[in-house]
Amino acid sequence: MYTLDEVIKNKISGLCYGNRILLPFKAQLLKVIVESDIITDFSRSSKGIQLVEHEEFLDLYFLEYKGLSDSLSKYEAIKMVLVEEGKNIFDWNNHRKIALYLTEKHKVTIEETGADILFIE
Repeated sequence: MYTLDEVIKNKISGLCYGNRILLPFKAQLLKVIVESDIITDFSRSSKGIQLVEHEEFLDLYFLEYKGLSDSLSKYEAIKMVLVEEGKNIFDWNNHRKIALYLTEKHKVTIEETGADILFIE
């Protein structure tokens, strides 16, 4: 399993198939923004997103989208606020903001965002 720092430093990509994104690290999601949808409910009964944790990676199913690559352009990002697995979720210094860009066929570029990307707080 990779850490988020390893993924960003080594430019390790995720994958996208239909409405499913596979991230090469594990984390607790606090907020996900797709287009104008803000998702903060990650329970099993959530209608917006379903999370499946595997030993080495995290699966995200965006239930309101048939195909993410059909809905998002290469310039639009899925934005997330998360805490990497094993880190203290109550320490604000561990809250990380990342952006996912759907680039080449099935490839997801993962970048840590700067202050220039708007997050709804």
